[in-house]
Amino acid sequence: MGTARQERPPSGDLTAQARIRNAAIAEFASVGFSKANVRDIASKAGVSPALVIHHFGSKAGLQEVCDVYVLNALLRRARDDAQPATVRNGIRDYLADPSEFHEQVQYMVRAINEDSPSADKFVAALVTESEDLLSAGIADGSVRPTADLRAMSVLTMLLSLSLLTMPPAIARVLGHESLNPEVMRRMAMPSLELYTHGVYTDDSMLSSIQDALNDPPGPTPAVPTTETEGNEND
Repeated sequence: MGTARQERPPSGDLTAQARIRNAAIAEFASVGFSKANVRDIASKAGVSPALVIHHFGSKAGLQEVCDVYVLNALLRRARDDAQPATVRNGIRDYLADPSEFHEQVQYMVRAINEDSPSADKFVAALVTESEDLLSAGIADGSVRPTADLRAMSVLTMLLSLSLLTMPPAIARVLGHESLNPEVMRRMAMPSLELYTHGVYTDDSMLSSIQDALNDPPGPTPAVPTTETEGNEND
């Protein structure tokens, strides 16, 4: 059973450490880890740079705390949204206020794109979570078995990330200037149709790819020509 999500409290109700952490997450997501600086983060949090250093030691120490917070938040959401009984509340929460989730996703994408020290941590944790969810589904019969569980876990993670980080050009194809709740609403059903029903109506493409992958490496055999074609070239 998923846990009930709590709304983010107003900034005035947060401790100084929480305000600094939230300001840092927003700043890292917006400008990147290398460009962000303690002075700007402190200004956005309404504290002094010295207080940031007092609580977190350094920008690297602050980033480490942000990494843990964002990763745990994303993993909680993934677990809550993986079950039919709780996914409705997750969708409603997202459509009502997508900003915090988008910020957390953008933070993770920044880490991966910049290949920051936390990139491997994010990817490994999300793939492992995906693998655990798929394994549980296979065990209870709600998910079809797969030939390569780890690779399937990577694929589902990539599909989820690409959906959550669609660039403006893709959003415009759907009639919107940027990724927003309406874009996500429109993409929800095709995504679940793909996972639930698949795309191909038979396994001929699967069989062809399996045969190709099982063939020993070597030169591609020449395509035979007919006797007529040979005569025409004489």
